[in-house]
Amino acid sequence: MRGAKSAKWVAGAIVVAMAATACGGGSGDEGKKSSSGKPEGYVSIDVGEPQKPLIPADTNESLGSYVIQSLFTQLLDFDAEGEIVYTNAESVTTADSKTWTVKLKSGWKFHNGEAVTAQSYVDAWNWYANVENQQQNSFWFSDIAGYADVHPESGAPKADTMSGLKVVDDTTFTIELTEKVPYFNYKLGYSTFAPLPKVFYDDPKAFGKKPIGNGPYKFESWTRKKLIQVAANPDYQGPNKAQNKGIQFKHYATVEAAYQDVVSGNLDIIRQVGPTDLPKYKQDLGEGAIEQPYAAIQTLVPAFYTSTFKDMDPKVRQGLSMAIDRETITKTVLNSTRTPATSFVPPQVKGNQDLGTDVFTYDPAKAKQLVTEGGGVPGNKVLIQYNSDGGHKEWVTAVCESIRNATGVDCVGDAKPDFATDLEARDNDQVKSMYRGGWVADYPVNVNFIKELYHSGAEANNGRFKNAAIDKMMAEADKANSLEESVKGYQEVEKKLLDEMPAIPLWYYRINGGHGKGVDNVEVDFHGDLELTGVTVK
Repeated sequence: MRGAKSAKWVAGAIVVAMAATACGGGSGDEGKKSSSGKPEGYVSIDVGEPQKPLIPADTNESLGSYVIQSLFTQLLDFDAEGEIVYTNAESVTTADSKTWTVKLKSGWKFHNGEAVTAQSYVDAWNWYANVENQQQNSFWFSDIAGYADVHPESGAPKADTMSGLKVVDDTTFTIELTEKVPYFNYKLGYSTFAPLPKVFYDDPKAFGKKPIGNGPYKFESWTRKKLIQVAANPDYQGPNKAQNKGIQFKHYATVEAAYQDVVSGNLDIIRQVGPTDLPKYKQDLGEGAIEQPYAAIQTLVPAFYTSTFKDMDPKVRQGLSMAIDRETITKTVLNSTRTPATSFVPPQVKGNQDLGTDVFTYDPAKAKQLVTEGGGVPGNKVLIQYNSDGGHKEWVTAVCESIRNATGVDCVGDAKPDFATDLEARDNDQVKSMYRGGWVADYPVNVNFIKELYHSGAEANNGRFKNAAIDKMMAEADKANSLEESVKGYQEVEKKLLDEMPAIPLWYYRINGGHGKGVDNVEVDFHGDLELTGVTVK
């Protein structure tokens, strides 16, 4: 999640919290607390417990991503229109889309005073990519020459470093790719490409509990499933310098509880209002209510290792898609806060296209016909796994009812107590049938919604979809001579996805959140994240 503001897997209405330890530097105002227990000048927001320790390349979900984004800054980011903005980089250039040169802005430092250099990036990327370090996002480095040596498909690494990374001087390094990748600079906007200080390598496990980054905030403390607190970094040189004194990422068991705290003044910002409060949140929050589309999509993802979907004819999945009344569910259950999906790629992303299909259109008769022609659903039953702390129960129930009524296939929700438990089940191939997928743009190119989810080797391909022909099409699109040609290549891949249905797109996201009267200047970025650095305290 996910670009520089990566969100990867999005929790949805989100709720679970963040927690911790204590590392480095206070704000000087920790003794002054508001009635809510918050230090003066700090901003509080509902953000749940990260799934993993706070290491950039091991974070690919929206909860941990919020904290990572506050602590680390990578080479570049994106503006509200999805265009590149340089942060730690002075420039990222190429003449052939295969060899890239990165020049850093000088004078940047980690929170412990260590200089951020080209070596900081190269060492971090080599560590992230190494198979022995088991980083969730290691696949993101697979374009770089020598990746196969540090991350072989089986066995131990043949090398400790990727041959494609070369340090030229303290502020310059080069990246040699295995093949041309015209959009590679866009990928560098994902926080998984953040640098690491030397102290990280002494004890990565301990570092993940008390991270030292180079971002706009410094880590302060982590109380598990309760609170993560970060303080503004006064020495930060990036364009997004904090306009407040710090952030509290607070844990809530439900979105409803978080919403009540915003209304009562005990929480400054809620990222997503739950279905129960959507009808009234604009009235309750007034000018503090936020509604804005962003680059994200909700899907149902079949687990292809299950007996339900293992050898299923794609016609059945097409039929299940046509059995879902997206228009009615988004208007009623979701109170018109979502837009029915008509593709695998949201509108804000380069390469979004009209697929000219009725597969996403509600048609009960055709849905039943396709399910029957495809041989039906084994056991005549599907389950939808979801995190119950994210405000999903209502729409999952409605989707199941729609499928049941249209096709006669039984459908029930499979609730997990929180987002972290939901993710663990996906990662460990423990999904019983389907799961609720929510994906936010890491970078504004259609590749991010196709390759990162449906390539056989993609880390986020938790449904374990595999198709050699589609993998080959992706490889060819990656070798295009320009970004525009690569985008067109992935548009052809998307058309092929229609035939296979590795997921069932449901709707595009809108942020429906808000803030209380104690803060101002709450803006939404390209990824749908609230720009916490710009928030001011009244």
